[in-house]
Amino acid sequence: MAFDPVQKILAIGTQSGALRLFGRAGVECYCQHESGSAVIQLEFLVNEGALVSALADDSIHLWNLRQKLPAILHSLKFNRERITFCHLPFQSKWLYVGTERGNIHIVNVESFTLSGYVIMWNKAIELSSKTHPGPVVHISDNPMDEGKLLIGFECGIVVLWDLKSKKADYRYNYDEAIHSVAWHHEGKQFVCSHSDGTLTTWNVRAPAKPAQTITPHGKQPKDGKKPEPCKPILKVEYKTTRAGDPFMILCGGLSYDTVGRRACLTVMHGKSTAVLEMDYPIVDFLTLCETPYPNDFQEPYAVVVLLEKDLVVIDLAQIGYPIFENPYPLSIHESPVTCCEYFADCPAEVIPALYSVGSRQKRQGFSKKEWPISGGNWGQGTLSFSEIIITGHADGSIKFWDASALMLQVLYKLKTAKVFEKPRGKEEKSSTEIVDEDPFAIQILSWCPESRVLCVAGVSAHVIVYRFSKQEVTTEVLLEVRMQCELNEVESPECGGEQVSAVSTPGTSSSPQTSLPQSHPSTSSNNSSDGLRDNVPCLKVRSSPLKQSPGYQVELLIQLVWVSGEPPQQITSLAVNSAYGLVAFGNGNGLAVVDYLQKTLLLNMSTAELYGSTDPHHRQPRSPRKTRQPSKSCMSGLSNFYSESVKKLRSSYLSKSHGTHQRSYARDNSFSRSRSSSVTSIDRESREVISSFYFCDSLSKKSETVAVPSLWVGTSLGSMLAIALTVPSTPEQRMQQPVGVSFLRLKGGILRMAQLDASGTLLPHVYESWYEPNAPEEERERPRRRRPTTPPSSQENPDCQYAVVCSEKQAKVVAMPSQNCVYEHNITETSFVLRADVVTMTAGVGIACFCANGHIMTLSLPSLRPLLDVNYLPLTDMRIARTFCFSNQGQALYLTSPTEIQRITYNQETCDNLQEMLGELFTPVDTPEAPNRGFFKGLFGGGAQSLDREDLFGEETAGKASRSLAQHIPGPGGMEGMKGAASGVVGELARARIALDERGQKLGELEERTAAMMSSADSFSKHAHDVRQSLAIHHDSCFVK
Repeated sequence: MAFDPVQKILAIGTQSGALRLFGRAGVECYCQHESGSAVIQLEFLVNEGALVSALADDSIHLWNLRQKLPAILHSLKFNRERITFCHLPFQSKWLYVGTERGNIHIVNVESFTLSGYVIMWNKAIELSSKTHPGPVVHISDNPMDEGKLLIGFECGIVVLWDLKSKKADYRYNYDEAIHSVAWHHEGKQFVCSHSDGTLTTWNVRAPAKPAQTITPHGKQPKDGKKPEPCKPILKVEYKTTRAGDPFMILCGGLSYDTVGRRACLTVMHGKSTAVLEMDYPIVDFLTLCETPYPNDFQEPYAVVVLLEKDLVVIDLAQIGYPIFENPYPLSIHESPVTCCEYFADCPAEVIPALYSVGSRQKRQGFSKKEWPISGGNWGQGTLSFSEIIITGHADGSIKFWDASALMLQVLYKLKTAKVFEKPRGKEEKSSTEIVDEDPFAIQILSWCPESRVLCVAGVSAHVIVYRFSKQEVTTEVLLEVRMQCELNEVESPECGGEQVSAVSTPGTSSSPQTSLPQSHPSTSSNNSSDGLRDNVPCLKVRSSPLKQSPGYQVELLIQLVWVSGEPPQQITSLAVNSAYGLVAFGNGNGLAVVDYLQKTLLLNMSTAELYGSTDPHHRQPRSPRKTRQPSKSCMSGLSNFYSESVKKLRSSYLSKSHGTHQRSYARDNSFSRSRSSSVTSIDRESREVISSFYFCDSLSKKSETVAVPSLWVGTSLGSMLAIALTVPSTPEQRMQQPVGVSFLRLKGGILRMAQLDASGTLLPHVYESWYEPNAPEEERERPRRRRPTTPPSSQENPDCQYAVVCSEKQAKVVAMPSQNCVYEHNITETSFVLRADVVTMTAGVGIACFCANGHIMTLSLPSLRPLLDVNYLPLTDMRIARTFCFSNQGQALYLTSPTEIQRITYNQETCDNLQEMLGELFTPVDTPEAPNRGFFKGLFGGGAQSLDREDLFGEETAGKASRSLAQHIPGPGGMEGMKGAASGVVGELARARIALDERGQKLGELEERTAAMMSSADSFSKHAHDVRQSLAIHHDSCFVK
């Protein structure tokens, strides 16, 4: 990390070569080094709008921060030595670079060239020393004398080097390896941190032994012996205050008997020592101080601590050292993201509603002060529509983010795991869990922005339906629908039964219209006669009353259960609809539809049963698994969408009436799944997975003239089927009458389905607007369900709807209800589509596709004309395939890592506005005045000593460095860029220097001319004097004559 104390900008380097720059809330910038090597150190040119980065590949780079998108102006690649430490003094253009060999080279940051001045390790240490001192681990100049350089070697030797005389003034030896060094601002003392957990304080003029040695966390023996060694103190900072005791801040140094203790930051102030525990390991920390001058009282006010998965800022000025409330979206790092969804152009009232309930979730105890990293300015441009990103995490949490600006802002956090009982330890882990780690991880999200109904599916084969409420409620007994199924010994095993099934308790009717019991004792465990786990869910639901805060509250919990020793399969598709009050989900065995208002299972069918007697697939008989296969992580790849074997299970409650169903037309073989075996090995012949759902009011039958509620089902083998639903029209009837189902087969796609009206306009999904579910009946105003308007069909053109289906290979537009294919487009021949979404743009509607070969394509609707085909990103990570999603207005996103979201746009309007939306990192600020030396210090020379580094390190004095030592590489920002550097520091410095040189040259020429004139005048005067003298002599001689 690095911090500019004048600009108030924080820079963070990452292991992957990324550079993140943070200012005030809403000001953030992301840059990437091309090499991708880890950033090992950062140094600001304070208040100059520039930054130096050192990388693990032994290169250093100069970044220009005076432009909205920072660019590299210069790079220098070391060829023969490894870089270990860099130091750039305040208001200096000379960068000290320490290496693994123990040498120090000096780089001019204006020209990014090496000086001929080199401090060799063998000259720095004593000649009598026979061993190499190791890498340079610290470089700093004495705060009061720029001509004295303090060099720390890993072995424990510290050298105070005199830059002018080119020799060591003092050498300080200690037995333990050094990790860091820090100066007192007066330049008379410094502190070293060591590998045995000790801190040594040295007086500059007393190198023989330390003035003080302490072990902050060591146990002090009573007999006066040395304390027991502790873990290394990795870094120490020594900061002084005018009014009180200095601060000594360090990380590490805990005793070895604190095994398993979390990482700590220790703050020593006077006689008090505070140990602050962190949630994650500490990567780096730095202290924020009032002054940029190292020779003044530092006045520390905060400590920035970079953790592996978080950024924490501690307030040093308040008792108890509270932390500041972080305005950055770094809380996404709390747990790896396992799925995400993107919603652009949301209802305007949703973001304020989420923010309102989310603001009440904030923890107490934050510092009352403003966030101290406050540099930069916001961009001027904004999006004309609101955006929300929802992320599901490995720990079962769900976060809603406001993505309307360039920086994400967390709105609301939901913890789904709190409805389950958590095992206290690994030994208490339930034997019914089907995943070894993260049993609460979120796998699929389905959200209706208008009604605010949220449905989530987890990796432990559970589905939770949430409704949004502004009132707090306590649920005494959590409503739960227990899913189970049983082997059917009578039917042929060719009929793949549905494991995803809900059944009532023994003795109740098996009709699908039967309302299930509203609660089950979750701890019950039924075993079959052979001792196999049977009718038990994967997770235990908590039995104590659940207090539900304002926000998202559990409406219904559905769990799939073990059957005859067989674990349930993970859910592969999910959809919720507020207008119908239904949730549908499916997996490798089939689908289930549940009425979440009446807590009733409506439908549970295997994929074979969906086809009935017209099943176009040949299904091989398979026996159930006898042994439990270890499940993979939910982010391990595409293959976990699909089951490992087909379960031969059959539901016992579904009353079938297939004789009344008409088959519309045969499956189109062109929609068959065709994946490369290198991506995933799926047995296409014997396995069919429910891959997508779409609720709509549609004309599913040719004879229909009025649209009826329907559920469209897409499968992994390219079939699209329509299920007609009978939904009572009024809310009163809705709670009393069951929903009926009927079937109709349609061919279609497996990835995305949508509906257009006769004019080709996208029909919005049916929904019920949000209302307060916990309001009293007399106060509750139930809005009426919205339906897309369906124009009456005419005799000439009876079709008044279009069904849009997109598969992995092609897209089709089918006229409804005639079921004629009017448009067809083959999207790809050599690859396959990973994600497809029907999106609304300013100019119309289209299909956006992301293919496995990295291409992003868009097709117009309804004509399916190709509009865009860009080779954006090759599929190098299955995480991208799992999380890529499109949204309206030309927006898309995917996860580049478990903790990083990459947003992209293919909307020209957004691209044009992007430059305006970007914030500015650099703002013109005056550098504070240097500290006053005082009368006596100025009189007797006790103040800070300056150094003419140009005279020491310049080419005239030091000569040129070896060309083979390092290679200079002009940066992309330096070519067009001294235009960028026109506003950058190097440009300013270079121009100032050129101006001074020109001025000096002109002054020199003027001085030469003046000198020549003076010389000419002198010679003229002398000549005149000689002439005059000769004339006088001549006159005298004439007079004598």
